[in-house]
Amino acid sequence: MDGEGESRMLKAEELPKFREFLLEAVKKELTSKPFSLAERKHLVVAKIVETLKSAKIGMDPDGKKQVLEFILERLGSFGILQPLLDDADITEIMVNSLNGVYVEKKGKIEKTDVHFENDEQIMQVIGNIIHPLGRIIDTDHPTVDARLPDGSRVNAIIPPVAIDGPSITIRKFSKKRLSIQDLISFG
Repeated sequence: MDGEGESRMLKAEELPKFREFLLEAVKKELTSKPFSLAERKHLVVAKIVETLKSAKIGMDPDGKKQVLEFILERLGSFGILQPLLDDADITEIMVNSLNGVYVEKKGKIEKTDVHFENDEQIMQVIGNIIHPLGRIIDTDHPTVDARLPDGSRVNAIIPPVAIDGPSITIRKFSKKRLSIQDLISFG
């Protein structure tokens, strides 16, 4: 992306590198202050346009949409934990290590097939949770408690407090409120 010469179309093989470049550029801006989801989307769109213009690279609208969705997914969601968060039967998610992701389902703890590639992926999920809230986590502040927009409680710890790498616990709450009949049946 040197910006030299005439405008050209971005090649398919350049797309992954371009997406990662934009992702890193946007992440740097997002750490400066908390942004809402709408502000994140605006920032990403502006960064795509700015980068393409300065590098004199063209991209078709479908390509821009794919890059936008890729970056927003990485920044605005909870990555590989999102399907676990969306599962109504899961009441707790515990990330103990790269390959140690457990869930509580119907009162029983189960190991999942979910695994992270590296500690940075776990840190990205933690960041996606706490940055919109204006919270920080770093070696000086290695623990953080927060809430997801649905009210679920989150606790995250990182080294030096976490010996095996970053760790996250998410305690979800039922979307269905308990009725009087539910309380009676529980005794």
